[in-house]
Amino acid sequence: MKQEAHGEKPSVVHSISQALRDLNEGLHIMEIKNKATRINLFSLKTVQMRTFHLTWLSFFLCFFGWFGIAPLMPLVRDDLGLTKSEIGSTIIASVAITVLVRLLIGPLCDKIGPRKTYTGLLVLGSLPVMLIGLADSYETFLLARLAIGAIGASFVITQYHTSMMFAPNVVGTANATTAGWGNLGGGVTQMVMPLILAMVLGFGVAETMGWRLAMVFPGAIMLVVAALYWKFTTDCPEGNYDEMRKSGALKPEDDTAGAAKGMMAAVSDYRVWALFLVYAACFGVELTINNIAAIYFFDKFELSLATAGMIAGLFGLMNIFARTLGGVFSDKFAAKGGLSGRVKFLFMALFIEGVALVAFSQMEALAVAVAVMIVFSLFVQMSEGATFGIVPFVNRKALGSVAGIVGAGGNAGAVAAGFLFKSEELTYQEGLLYLGCAVIVCSFAALAVRFSAATQAEEKARFESAQAERLAASSPAQAVPAE
Repeated sequence: MKQEAHGEKPSVVHSISQALRDLNEGLHIMEIKNKATRINLFSLKTVQMRTFHLTWLSFFLCFFGWFGIAPLMPLVRDDLGLTKSEIGSTIIASVAITVLVRLLIGPLCDKIGPRKTYTGLLVLGSLPVMLIGLADSYETFLLARLAIGAIGASFVITQYHTSMMFAPNVVGTANATTAGWGNLGGGVTQMVMPLILAMVLGFGVAETMGWRLAMVFPGAIMLVVAALYWKFTTDCPEGNYDEMRKSGALKPEDDTAGAAKGMMAAVSDYRVWALFLVYAACFGVELTINNIAAIYFFDKFELSLATAGMIAGLFGLMNIFARTLGGVFSDKFAAKGGLSGRVKFLFMALFIEGVALVAFSQMEALAVAVAVMIVFSLFVQMSEGATFGIVPFVNRKALGSVAGIVGAGGNAGAVAAGFLFKSEELTYQEGLLYLGCAVIVCSFAALAVRFSAATQAEEKARFESAQAERLAASSPAQAVPAE
């Protein structure tokens, strides 16, 4: 006999489970029961967590390969006889191509799935990383950096894939953590590549050959992770898109293979372009600092190559927790203020980032400059996490296109910033000052991101449903007395 027949109240777990069923039937929220409602970092049992760890690892290696040459630039400059203007052009090239590739990669995820897309990008991207050592002139080096820049599109796949795997109550944290730990590659490469170079030179190789051989390392590791990604992930919790289409598990109304339609919906939404500008002001700034930090500290404070790389690496190392913190705060603000809460937090983080960058540009003492840079880095990466705490809610039917456009904004910002550091008339310090002022202005674009009352109510229901499911899953089942 059921428990209610004894006049007893239903168990808490039973009540929550029933409420979830009723809510899901009313809102058709298929993703709530299939997406993970918690992040269990130390488990690889579920496809959600395998995807979580492989996405950030893949993005980490793409970032490592993308900026692996940056801490070696003093050697490259001397070897190839590059001018300040030519170095600036290579910096612009390394991020410019990513704008286009990010715009294409989002719809591609919708069409063929993130698993195939990421695997292909890792394989193809590893080739220019390993072959940049063949460059023997400014022109060939420029082309190599241009080709390597395509792997920066890995960010869009990372955000897309985690958005497919995690429920609204933790998606901000999941997106921010995978992206943040991936961005960490930009800091680690500043520290590790000089060490790899030193190891290569230890075998008696000349410096002109050493930087070339050192770049083989990140490319080779990318190939290994490509194989792991193919084997251990799926496009979504239910499986891969092509198999689901064949079986009918992926319904036509939920299928985003119509990339053109999704792209048009994203392009016509002003909020997407507001976030494009916002992301230009945070991720674009991070890319710029990754490219110039080592050479900036090397020249301004007359440091050794290894020391300049170590200090520059501190900026990227903040990704260990800073971008995650942005996602966590975005989720916390959402719990209290809904989608509007996410927007308000994004504005605050970006505004403080701009102020901190202006302060960093004025520092003359090394110790103070490093301290201010760390504070600046904290808010750069929190702003990035907060941006993609909003992206999954702008248009669920065109997630790939929205993520692609917003992600491209980061690289567009880096291209624009690159011209500040290409000019022979501006010092790096002046360039940083103007860049900080631009970030402050761009922070107000975040306030233009608004949601209708109906959308806010629907997302609030999704959020609360995911929270309730998480509570139900973590509560010990109450025994039902048997007859």
